[in-house]
Amino acid sequence: MTIFLCGFMGCGKSTIGKRLAVLSGRGFVDMDSYIEDKAGMTIPEIFEKLGEPAFREMETEAVRALSGAGKVVACGGGAMLKSINAEIAAEKGRIIYIEVDFETCYSRIEGDKNRPLVMKNTKEQLKAIYEERAPIYAAHATDKADGNESPETVARQIKELCSL
Repeated sequence: MTIFLCGFMGCGKSTIGKRLAVLSGRGFVDMDSYIEDKAGMTIPEIFEKLGEPAFREMETEAVRALSGAGKVVACGGGAMLKSINAEIAAEKGRIIYIEVDFETCYSRIEGDKNRPLVMKNTKEQLKAIYEERAPIYAAHATDKADGNESPETVARQIKELCSL
């Protein structure tokens, strides 16, 4: 069973995912890094050269490829917004929504040049994106975790939730 961690940018998916992988004896995959490796370019380059729709298709391909891997996968912030991605992920795994308030997420992502959405949007615009995405993450997730705790605590909580 693959564990897909989803949530807004800066919620801690990668940090928590690495800890969860160690706790559960599984491999860890950062989906954005996976896509960059497959594409041979950074996410900002993908957005610039190929456009966001091409990147979103790459996310779907990544979900499909990783769904049977039995690993812990830290999804990009937009990966579990598409119903098809959530369906593929839930078929062979669990989707855990790491719920964190906007201000905490924003403090972690502010000025991050490797995040195209952060670079092209104001704080207010990012908050609107957060508010639009949060209910979708919740609807597509099989479980939720309180991401306001320490990464170690959240990883343990998810391990228990998933009986790993």
